[in-house]
Amino acid sequence: MEISTRHAVVKNFLGHSPAWYKLAIIVFLLINPLVFFFISPFVAGWMLVVEFIFTLAMALKCYPLQPGGLLAIEAVIIGMTSPKQIGHEIANNLEVLLLLIFMVAGIYFMKQLLLFAFTKLLLNIRSKKMLALAFCLASAFLSAFLDALTVIAVVISVSVGFYAIYHRYLSSQNGNTDLSDDKFIDSEDKKQTLEQFRAFLRSLMMHAGVGTALGGVMTMVGEPQNLIIAKHVGWDFVTFFIRMSPVTIPVFLCGLLVCLLVEHFKLFGYGADLPERVRIVLEDYAKEAGEKRTRQEKAQLAVQALIGIWLIVALAFHLAEVGLIGLSVIILTTAFCGITEEHALGKAFEEALPFTALLTVFFSVVAVIVDQQLFTPFIQFVLQSSPTSQLSLFYLFNGLLSAVSDNVFVGTVYINEALAAFKNGLISQEQYEHLAVAINTGTNLPSVATPNGQAAFLFLLTSALSPLIRLSYGRMVLMALPYTIVMTLVGLLCVEFCLLPVTEYMVKIGLIV
Repeated sequence: MEISTRHAVVKNFLGHSPAWYKLAIIVFLLINPLVFFFISPFVAGWMLVVEFIFTLAMALKCYPLQPGGLLAIEAVIIGMTSPKQIGHEIANNLEVLLLLIFMVAGIYFMKQLLLFAFTKLLLNIRSKKMLALAFCLASAFLSAFLDALTVIAVVISVSVGFYAIYHRYLSSQNGNTDLSDDKFIDSEDKKQTLEQFRAFLRSLMMHAGVGTALGGVMTMVGEPQNLIIAKHVGWDFVTFFIRMSPVTIPVFLCGLLVCLLVEHFKLFGYGADLPERVRIVLEDYAKEAGEKRTRQEKAQLAVQALIGIWLIVALAFHLAEVGLIGLSVIILTTAFCGITEEHALGKAFEEALPFTALLTVFFSVVAVIVDQQLFTPFIQFVLQSSPTSQLSLFYLFNGLLSAVSDNVFVGTVYINEALAAFKNGLISQEQYEHLAVAINTGTNLPSVATPNGQAAFLFLLTSALSPLIRLSYGRMVLMALPYTIVMTLVGLLCVEFCLLPVTEYMVKIGLIV
């Protein structure tokens, strides 16, 4: 029986999303103009931010690009922001977009090497606690020199590889190649093993994700906002690290302690071990792959290893923009690994481009925040407070706003306001530098609370891996909670009680000028 045109339109709208979700988006689109024109543009702006966060939270129901994009288009139509302002935000974040387009694709062509290296790591470290710590430490170290998105793209690629190996083993009897389809598994024992393997991968991904925040906050190249803050204050790489160390080093050590504790006591969804059945499959795969590896494939691994060294050196010394370095990785890996077909190149961009489009929509929401001055009350309140309480307030408000917005944007806004206050004689040079530390740590540490607070977390949430390992928005928030609480509180205590005396001591011994 053929359905009516109205039913066809409803059915097509947001595809297979639940009816209640479609209704919620329609209600948002109807209410926003009414609130904007008849109540308050400021209230409407905050409503839009909350609605966009809702679409992120429901990423497994519908990819956020479509509903979030509809909200952004409506915001432009009714005058919440303008295409010019959106273009300005995109231009300011062009480095991030280029990074996503080219670096993630570059990592795709190094998957062979990464899977080889991480398989060795996974199979040689038997203790789950030590393995979790290794993933967290490795991510933290790499994120201190590379961008967090690059690091998380590496770990995602590896995890998808692990999942694919075991899924292919399970589906080898019936020829099922769709990684998202496990309906063919008829044994309850096999289903439980797969669920345990998913929980194991989820915990490793979250430890790695938090590791990017722990390492990324330490150096001026760890996160985009770090570089902006360092340029404003005039700090080089070493000075930035030393200035941040009274806060970042205690937080780093406490973060590693949390990693061990949640694994040991199996809290907040952590503690799942690698199922022995899966370990056997991975060991067999590694052994078989090693035996079958040809000289040509060994040469490819060697080339990828050399390109990996080039990647780290180029990023650590900022030899070019991150996206351009990613493009060089694509060119080198494809040229020296025999990949010349256009369709083979195209596959590498499938993972990154949807998220690139989503991030562009996110910048549209940031444009609304700018045009409607949604953060202005918070900034004015903090700057009007006493110098002794400014540090803690800057840290807390940066953390709060970064958890619901873009931490690059929040960090940029606050460091500009602090610079303006310094130039107007409202704060001293010393206070300005202390505020820079509070702003940087505030945007990086409490923002692990939500996926939209950290670009690496948001990329993980919207990646092809998340539905495979059942990693939803809510589950990410829950698993990040122990880290959020400890990192936020330790960071706050260090900003409040350690920053000033430790910095004074560093000046006294001549470590900083």
